[in-house]
Amino acid sequence: MGKNKSHFRSRSTAASLVAATLVFTAPGALAQRSRLVEELESPVAEHVRQSELLHLLASDPFVAYETAFEIGDELFETQFNVLDGGGANVGAGDWTYTRVPRADLSGGGSWMDHLPARATGPNAAACNECHSGPPTGAGSAAFNVIRDPQRNAVVGEFIQRNTPSLLGSGALQLLAEEMTTILQGIRRQAATTATQKGRPVTLQLSAKGVEFGSITATPVGKRGDVTLDTSAVEGVDDDLVVRPFQWKGVVASMREFTRDAGHNEIGMQAVELVGAGVDGDFDSVTGELTVGDVTAMVIYQVAQPRPTTTVELARLGLIDPLPAGELAAIELGLEVFEQVGCASCHVPSIDLADPVFSEPSQHRDFRDELFPSGADPLLEGVDPALAIRFNLTTDILDNVSPGGVAFGNFASTPSGGARVELFGDLKRHEMGPLLAESIDETGHGASVWLTKELWGVGNSAPYLHNGRALTLTEAIQAHGGEAEASRERFEAADLLRQEALLSFLRSLVLHKDEEE
Repeated sequence: MGKNKSHFRSRSTAASLVAATLVFTAPGALAQRSRLVEELESPVAEHVRQSELLHLLASDPFVAYETAFEIGDELFETQFNVLDGGGANVGAGDWTYTRVPRADLSGGGSWMDHLPARATGPNAAACNECHSGPPTGAGSAAFNVIRDPQRNAVVGEFIQRNTPSLLGSGALQLLAEEMTTILQGIRRQAATTATQKGRPVTLQLSAKGVEFGSITATPVGKRGDVTLDTSAVEGVDDDLVVRPFQWKGVVASMREFTRDAGHNEIGMQAVELVGAGVDGDFDSVTGELTVGDVTAMVIYQVAQPRPTTTVELARLGLIDPLPAGELAAIELGLEVFEQVGCASCHVPSIDLADPVFSEPSQHRDFRDELFPSGADPLLEGVDPALAIRFNLTTDILDNVSPGGVAFGNFASTPSGGARVELFGDLKRHEMGPLLAESIDETGHGASVWLTKELWGVGNSAPYLHNGRALTLTEAIQAHGGEAEASRERFEAADLLRQEALLSFLRSLVLHKDEEE
């Protein structure tokens, strides 16, 4: 770890390492479809075994990271075909994909019979069909996912989700891990203090400047037992695990996010999700994504470069210089952003103590004790003692300026951590009636949402969970609930200050250089 970009091997070198070192494996049983398809076509995905990645890890940890990134990149862009297991048996004519959930189709391995149960799709042949422009960036409204969480085929209870950007996602998981550690430490402290004092103890839950309410520990009996009252916990589940992914903040790790998206959106079922030799979507293909495939795809996503700003891009010579008036407006806009209260939830930056990402995670709440299939991850080579690691401040492979500045890396802090300029807080908030859905999908409230990070907001329209806002002004005006006062202050500001705030938001952009 800790290698500078100048020490990185070239992309072509990494590609040759992949070809020379790994023996790619094909999926298991091919689909029992027409004989002509099997004779004339072939699977397009190249798979990797976890054991092969571990072999590389034993000889050169950095090469293992770089190679996993390259394989993940290829898989992310692969247009999986029917022999790979892409899509599923939707039913009513053996459709492969569907943009509309089909809870009306059951029997004979149709949509309602799939395991795990689906709320959507499959609706795309590749990850980058939805995570587009820039690569792994946000998707347009055309790629909204239609979900039927109740699985009742009642159109009025369908919900939509807009595709989020994946840039900087490794930092989000690491922040969630560190915040979880802090919150759970406060819980332990409350329990210990209550036991020592023999009376209830209430402690405030605060992690990295974000307030999550309070927790009360009450001693019970004489054996040192305590009960925990979590009724005053805010914006996080009672287990105090900060979950940074999905619009409702219900997924903790990128590994869980990846295999679930593979199943739901792409129809590629990971072995660790359904089990070896199991065809859970009835397309006659098993072994669609290996354990190694998922590891590689996770590394590719969490090692994406951080979002940037137009100010930084202009300073690096990657875009034209910004006019003095625009620079002044951006500077004023940040002041307005803070003055009207946007920064209370969209926190400009949060620091990481340790910038080293580990897959699997070193935090027990961010890795699998058992895979969903019931398999033991340790027996499959997914072992925190044998993790692929990289440093967010030195090891990001993409986004290097012509002058050699590795601006995809996160900035280091004086203590050796990383500064994450996310403009978010990884906390759920009540957002008012304009953002309420027809159903409460997760049990957290129909109008409760995880704060959306604003990094990259300048070029990732449309906005909000369902892409309903085509402009930043519309997105702001939809804010209510806990954000109502901030919205009202924005609406009451003069036109100059309103325009300055929008100029600042538009300066926060996603950027990814074309790969060589």
